[in-house]
Amino acid sequence: MLIKTMGAKAPENAVVLFDGTSLDKWTKRDGSRAAWRLADGAMEVVPGTGDICTQQLFADQYLHLEFRLSDMPDAKGQAKSNSGVFIQGRYELQVLDSSGWARPGLGDCGAVYDQYAPLTNACRPAMEWQTYDVIFRAPRCEGKVVKENARLTVFLNGVIIHNNVQLPGVTGAPSDTNVQLPGHLRLQDHGDTVWYRNIWVLPLPREGSATYGPQ
Repeated sequence: MLIKTMGAKAPENAVVLFDGTSLDKWTKRDGSRAAWRLADGAMEVVPGTGDICTQQLFADQYLHLEFRLSDMPDAKGQAKSNSGVFIQGRYELQVLDSSGWARPGLGDCGAVYDQYAPLTNACRPAMEWQTYDVIFRAPRCEGKVVKENARLTVFLNGVIIHNNVQLPGVTGAPSDTNVQLPGHLRLQDHGDTVWYRNIWVLPLPREGSATYGPQ
């Protein structure tokens, strides 16, 4: 199944986090002004300036974003146009130039970093725009005790690469470990130039209606 979402417009009730014109909804991790730059309707990672985070926090959500990787033909492995998308600042989806690799691993593009390799390699070549579409169900907790793990379904370039997987815990370098609380979306500066655009989140309710008919 292929779902084409390149250029998808934010639906009603979605929170538009980046429309190509401003970084006003983003800060550095310490709350100071985001230091990435605007470039032709995208935000560009400025290597060495640090990760950026949304000011708004999210729980259950549908996330859409688009990204483009630098062409680094002489680089190898984790040095090949590296970045990351941290759902709630706690669960990293890897962003990396892994195009053409037969069997991507736990650190390749589309991986839930060091937890799940993508089911297939859907990564496009460097300098082509790509899409992530993510359905995230936050952990269900009683106080600080996790009763149900977080769950994640991910499409990369319209191809399903994670199918409702359980996340046993946060991935490396989380913003925090307070999984009982909503969290921000965080984009990683890993020292390479990467571009992002058309970022929006549709907050999802914890459950649907309990009534038979519409209300």
